[in-house]
Amino acid sequence: MSDIRVVATNQKAYHNYFISDPVEAGLVLTGTEIKSLRGGRVSLGDAYVKPENGEMWLLNAHIARYEPGSYMSHEPTRQRKLLIHKKEMRAMLCKIKERGLTLVPTKIYIKGNVAKVEVAVGKGKKLYDKREVIEKRECERELGRILKSRL
Repeated sequence: MSDIRVVATNQKAYHNYFISDPVEAGLVLTGTEIKSLRGGRVSLGDAYVKPENGEMWLLNAHIARYEPGSYMSHEPTRQRKLLIHKKEMRAMLCKIKERGLTLVPTKIYIKGNVAKVEVAVGKGKKLYDKREVIEKRECERELGRILKSRL
């Protein structure tokens, strides 16, 4: 069994979207990018996935420059190609043709020696949905405090 080490999670995606149907995709990186990624210097806050010409591209994912590298290091927010099976890509494209659905990267992790991205279909949340989730979380937290204090 291979080791899986999660490098970054897109918390903003879980806050702004209802996440479903995650798919694992490979990530095409340069040498300095993988070194920076292994160091955990990555952010998926504003990242999204765009299908273009039969390929999937990861946009706005910020992988910081690798400081020990030369001055010819990579661009932090460049487009990065995703390696995904055609069958999975077609299935995801059929789903996002529906209104309000988009492709969002939920996490980047290292599996064995390879960088992977988990891409999921996201349906945008309305403001009242976000409030409902926050209220539910606070109620559970308060209930946990009460139960803990009684023990």
